[in-house]
Amino acid sequence: MAHRDVCCPPRKRARISAPFVFWGHESEQERRSPIDVLPDECLFEIFRRLPAQERSTCACVSKHWLTLLSSIRSVEVCTNDGVDNEEVDGTRSRSLEGKKATDLRLAAIAVGTAGRGGLGKLSIRGSNSSSGVTNFGLSAIARGCPALKSLSLWNVSSVGDEGLSEIANGCHTLERLDLCQCPSITNKGLIAIAEHCPNLTTLSIESCPNLGNDSMQAIAQGCPKLESISIKDCPLVGDQGIASLLSSSFSVLSKVKLQNLSISDFSLAVIGHYGKSIRSLTLSGLQNVSEKGFWVMGNAQGLKTLVSLTVDSCFGVTDLSLEAIGKGCCSLKHISLRKCSLISDSGLLTFSKPAELLESLHLEDCNKVTLSGIVSALSNCSSKFRSLSLVKCMGLKDIMPFQATPESACISLRSLSIKNCPSFGSAGLSILGKMCPNLRQVDLSGLYGITDDGVVSLLKSCPGGLVKLDLSLCINLSDESILTLARLHGETVKVLNLNGCRRITDASLLAIANSCPLLNDLDISNCPITDSGIAALSCSEELNLQILSISGCSRISNKSLPFLIHLGKNLLFCFVSKLEKSFWVALEQLNVMMGMVLRVMDIGNGRAQFAIDNLLWLFFSSQCPSVCRLFLVT
Repeated sequence: MAHRDVCCPPRKRARISAPFVFWGHESEQERRSPIDVLPDECLFEIFRRLPAQERSTCACVSKHWLTLLSSIRSVEVCTNDGVDNEEVDGTRSRSLEGKKATDLRLAAIAVGTAGRGGLGKLSIRGSNSSSGVTNFGLSAIARGCPALKSLSLWNVSSVGDEGLSEIANGCHTLERLDLCQCPSITNKGLIAIAEHCPNLTTLSIESCPNLGNDSMQAIAQGCPKLESISIKDCPLVGDQGIASLLSSSFSVLSKVKLQNLSISDFSLAVIGHYGKSIRSLTLSGLQNVSEKGFWVMGNAQGLKTLVSLTVDSCFGVTDLSLEAIGKGCCSLKHISLRKCSLISDSGLLTFSKPAELLESLHLEDCNKVTLSGIVSALSNCSSKFRSLSLVKCMGLKDIMPFQATPESACISLRSLSIKNCPSFGSAGLSILGKMCPNLRQVDLSGLYGITDDGVVSLLKSCPGGLVKLDLSLCINLSDESILTLARLHGETVKVLNLNGCRRITDASLLAIANSCPLLNDLDISNCPITDSGIAALSCSEELNLQILSISGCSRISNKSLPFLIHLGKNLLFCFVSKLEKSFWVALEQLNVMMGMVLRVMDIGNGRAQFAIDNLLWLFFSSQCPSVCRLFLVT
């Protein structure tokens, strides 16, 4: 039988319209969309070929897609021609706090910022909740944000070495790293940063119990551009770690803060010898550092460029060590000493003589320093000295004028602040006023011992004119001081604080209204001011107040409301609370006339709070801007 070639036309397979169902899987099959049938590998390849804007849109579809998109590294993204042309310069900044700090949000940020310039700054302040940020969220940022330059992690106990290592591997341009209360991060994570982030310039670690000397050594070797280091409450960081940071041959550290560390005199000796580029130095709570450590630091002659020094709660600071610092730090301009109980008048004098560039001195809780020491220091200070601040110095006691006769005047001093020194009185204030005739700013808050005699003497000793005067809680002052201020300094004063001066009356406000045209900030809270005083301020044609505080003025009633509204033509803020109830009732009636733009709530016991209707705010502010500004803050 002969063979024949038979040609049959192709036949299309008949389409089956009935569903293809397996027993027990019908509902699941119906629920799944065709795209969900694709394996994750296929979705990954699709997603990485999409433009940034479309990837952001896809991330909104489901958590599963968001997770896949966040797993794509920036180097894996490609366009149709195989090259990623998206510009990433790290212009975006994001901050997550509390319950909002989750891995899901970080993944969304990583995907969403890719097409908008890239993420440059990220701050996470967690809450230690079970749904907080973990290594997974930080890994998403590392993969999607290669231009990240600043990272701050606060109270994120679930982030450890794995997450920080991912950041190190993916964000090579990192410049600033801030770690606070991160107990899961150890030396391993910070060593990874040191190895892969050579551009790091600022490092701050606080309350990280598992970071120690090894990581400090790695940072010293791997981050040659490091300019600022702050270490606080890290028990494993000791002398070896500090020495590694400071003694490196290419160290350019200019700002150093060491707080509550278990370091000894050796670390301060290293700082004194190798801190040639340090301009700002803060030492706090160094309980193991003795007088010898500070003395060596000053005499080592290595801190020639030091400009600012802050020492807090260090018992090693004595008169001897302070003298060494004054002689060895020839460029020192600003010094702040807090809770240095061993410093006396002798140390202050020997320090001030060689400090030729000193501009400001702050002493707080230095109880051995007396008025005689301050007078001697002012008499010997440099011509550049501008600011003196004394806070809670219990040794500052009022003395007779002949007990502290100034050798010479300190004509360079512009700012004098003496706060909460209960034994300091009018005689001492009069002496300082005569020594410092060119004062512009004076803060005497909390000085219960001063009277009108001291303040009037000070005001008469400053012919140049005061600009700022703070007399808050000076309970023994009366209208005499304010009348003298208005007469002698009315043309120059801009800021005046009389909070808690219980003897200041309407007469002072009348003098202010008539003689202080430049005054823009007035605080008369908790003063026995009445409606007449507010009326006097309102009637002034020259007064240009922008900030007024009348909180706690219980004698102000609803009669002052028209005057306050008139003042509101220039006011930016008016602080009002604890006023007479009739004032709030009148204000509520005014709100009814205004359409309840400002709603008065919780009327009772002279207290009130305001809520602003946002829908009517824009319209009403254009019609009555003075009232809106007046009650914006309460």
